[in-house]
Amino acid sequence: MNMLETRRTFIRDAGLGAAVLPFLLNLPSLGFANQQQRKQRLVIVFSPDGVIPQTFWPEQTGTEFELPESLQPLEPFKNQLLTLNGVCDRIRGDGDNHMRGIGCLLTGIELFPGNIQGGSHTPAGWASGISIDQEIADYLSRDEATRTRFGSLEFGVLVPARADTWTRMVYRGPNQPVSPVDDPYQMFEKLYGEIGEREALSSILDDLTGDLAVLKSRVSAEDRHLLDQNTTFVRELEQELQADRGQQAVHHVPQLEQGILEQNDSMPTISHMHIEMIVNSLLNDFTRVATLQYTNSVGQPRFTWLGIEEGQHTLSHEPDENEDARDKLTRINRWYCEQIAHLARRLQETPEPGGQGSLLDSTTILWTNELGKGNSHTLNNIPFVLVGGGLGFRAGRALHMNGQPHNRLLLSLAHGFGHHIAQFGNPDLCQQGPFEFS
Repeated sequence: MNMLETRRTFIRDAGLGAAVLPFLLNLPSLGFANQQQRKQRLVIVFSPDGVIPQTFWPEQTGTEFELPESLQPLEPFKNQLLTLNGVCDRIRGDGDNHMRGIGCLLTGIELFPGNIQGGSHTPAGWASGISIDQEIADYLSRDEATRTRFGSLEFGVLVPARADTWTRMVYRGPNQPVSPVDDPYQMFEKLYGEIGEREALSSILDDLTGDLAVLKSRVSAEDRHLLDQNTTFVRELEQELQADRGQQAVHHVPQLEQGILEQNDSMPTISHMHIEMIVNSLLNDFTRVATLQYTNSVGQPRFTWLGIEEGQHTLSHEPDENEDARDKLTRINRWYCEQIAHLARRLQETPEPGGQGSLLDSTTILWTNELGKGNSHTLNNIPFVLVGGGLGFRAGRALHMNGQPHNRLLLSLAHGFGHHIAQFGNPDLCQQGPFEFS
C-alpha cells in the first residue's frame, strides 16, 4: 500500500472527512513513511533585470566579508549565507540574453529555435530541457520516503499571464514551460481544497472543527501544537482574503501597459501572502521544492512604495553614469533582498516538526536573476545567493567562482539531495562536475 493510500485508510478508519488530509501530512507521531528521516528542502527565488555589482557583491572573499547595501537585509543570516560571484550562464544559441537568461537559468541548456523575436538576436522558442527544480522533484518523488503531496509548487508575483520565453523559468521537460500560480487565492485553493468561490472559505474551518478535534486526540502534544498552528494560519488567511475582497469592491484597478499585471502596488502584499504559503507548505510537507518568481525577464514593476515611479527594466538600461538610476536599482534589489530575508526569518522561527532546529536549517533558499548587469545584458556574474542549511553547504562565506558555468551549480543542487547525476543541461558545461561547497 502506498503512502497516500495509507493516509486515506487512516482517515477512513478514524471517521474523518477527506478535507482534513492536508493537516496531517507532516505529523511525526503518525509515523507515515516520509516522516522518518531528515528532510531537505529547496526554494528558488527569481528577480529580474540584473543588479548593480558595486552595491550587490561583497568586496572581500572568504569568511570575513561585509554585505553591500543590496544584501544588507541578510545580515542576520550571515552565518547561513553563501554568495557566489563569478558564476556565468555560458549557454549560447537562439534568443536574446533576457530570453536565454531566464529560459536557460534553471535548465542549463539551449532554447529551441522559434518565432519569438527579442532584442537584436535571432528569435527563439522554449527551453530544450527540464529545469533543475523539476529534476530534483522527480528524484524525490521516486522514493516513498521523500514523496510529497505536490512534487513542486510554483509561486508567482506579478508574472504576466501571457506565455513566452521571457515569462517562464520552470520546465517539466523540453518545450514544456510551467506557469507559476500568480493569484494567491488560486494557490490557496490548490493547497487547501477545491474552493469554487472565495466566499466558501468562511465555512472551511466550521466543517473541519470536529475532524480536527478527533485528530488531535490521536497525536502527540507536539503535533497538537502543529495542528493549532495550521488552524490559526487558515483563519488568519481567511480574514485577509475577506479584507482584500472588501478593498477590491472600493478601489478601481487601473489598466497598465502590456506585460504588467494589474495591481502593481499590491506587489508587497502578494509577496508576503505567497511567502506565508511557502512556509506553511514546507511545514506541512506538501512539497520540498518550490519556486517564487517575481515578475519576469524584462520585468517592469514600478516600486511606488519606495518612491520610484519608473519601471524596473527601463531603469536597468540607464548608463552607469546615471547615479539616480543606480541608486533606485540598488534600492529595488534591496527590496527583493528584504523578501528573501523575510522568507528566511519565517523559516528560522518555525521549528522543524519532529526534529531539531528550524525549517531554515533544513531549507536552502537560492536567489537568482537572469542577468549579471542590466545595461550590458551580460550573462556573466549571474547573481546566486544561497541562505539556509538544507543542502549542507558550508555557509558564512563569500566566494568568487572565476567564471565557472552555472551548470556546475545546478549539478551541486542535485548532488546536495543525493541525486548524483553526472551532467545537467549542456553536457559540455558539466565536465568539471559539481562545485564542492563542503
